[in-house]
Amino acid sequence: MSTGLVPDPVARQPWTVILPLLALVTFGATVLYSAAGGSLRPWALTHFLRFIVFLAMAIVISRVRKETFKQLAYPIYGLTVLLLVLVELIGGIGGGSQRWLNLGFMTLQPSELMKPVIVLVLARFYDDLPPSMTASWRALVPAAALLVLPAGLVMIQPDLGTGLAISFGAVVVVFLAGVPLWWFIAAGTAALVAAPVAFFTLLHDYQRQRVFVFLDPAADPLGTGYHILQSTIAIGSGGLMGKGFGNGSQSHLDYLPEAHTDFVFATMAEEWGMLGGLFVIGTFAWVLGWGWRVALSAPDRFAQLLAGGMVFTMFFYVCINLMMVMGLAPVVGIPLPFMSHGGSSMMTNMICVGTIMAVANWSRSGARTLA
Repeated sequence: MSTGLVPDPVARQPWTVILPLLALVTFGATVLYSAAGGSLRPWALTHFLRFIVFLAMAIVISRVRKETFKQLAYPIYGLTVLLLVLVELIGGIGGGSQRWLNLGFMTLQPSELMKPVIVLVLARFYDDLPPSMTASWRALVPAAALLVLPAGLVMIQPDLGTGLAISFGAVVVVFLAGVPLWWFIAAGTAALVAAPVAFFTLLHDYQRQRVFVFLDPAADPLGTGYHILQSTIAIGSGGLMGKGFGNGSQSHLDYLPEAHTDFVFATMAEEWGMLGGLFVIGTFAWVLGWGWRVALSAPDRFAQLLAGGMVFTMFFYVCINLMMVMGLAPVVGIPLPFMSHGGSSMMTNMICVGTIMAVANWSRSGARTLA
């Protein structure tokens, strides 16, 4: 069956989000091409091909039935926790952290998988919870246990940024589930009281140093403050129109660290200026707005929590990375979705997109049933 000249399976795809994502990934590949000195390798071509592969994965996820999502929630959560345990036992070490599993055909970062998985399992938990129990301890203690185990395993790798991302997604689902607001106020107050103690006792030296650098990056411009200073210099030097494609001195002369991953936005802004930055931010706003509209129109509690949690998981990536490269947040090693080079990050965000697409399909199926 077809719609005019376009086959029906193609016409049914959510092109209103696929095309903006394609534009964002293509722009990202262009920036990576420039960062590599005008070469498709090692980053640009791999980046684009990964998107095509994970887009196919997202489309497959979008066809999965809601009942299947529910049935797989706890088994997938258990498997991902097991992978995190294996990271502690046999994981590869890079950059001072033990985060990766070598599967032969790819290197997997299980902590990235836990970001959408924690949303899925908590959506299932609150869907099963009777509404009358939402204000009782039964709505919080089991959810906290589901979060503390994987977040704790990630924190000891150590990977503070990913641990915070997992916690953020979980807290959003708990909030959307309707847990009493005063619980969050009490938890926030307790966190503020405990923060000084945790800062000096639980954080590693390099993590504490990142906070000090955030507060005063000029204190050590050639050492720990180097990343933030070079990033802000690159962004500021781009001006309105940028220096032009391939003319980014900060990245091409290797002044800007991690120009193809964590600081790819700074690489882009130097060459494409504020206009390039507005395009990136506007495209993210479009994609996240699409996701939130899907969550608002979701047919039931499980679908609403699932889509809403996935939207805010992607939002955390975008918000923290942009704040980080602009010097508005400490450097925590979170890549920019669809722009930074990195397979695990791309996979995680496309799982989120595919899940939101699935919720959109459930909504359409429900509407057809009612009609």
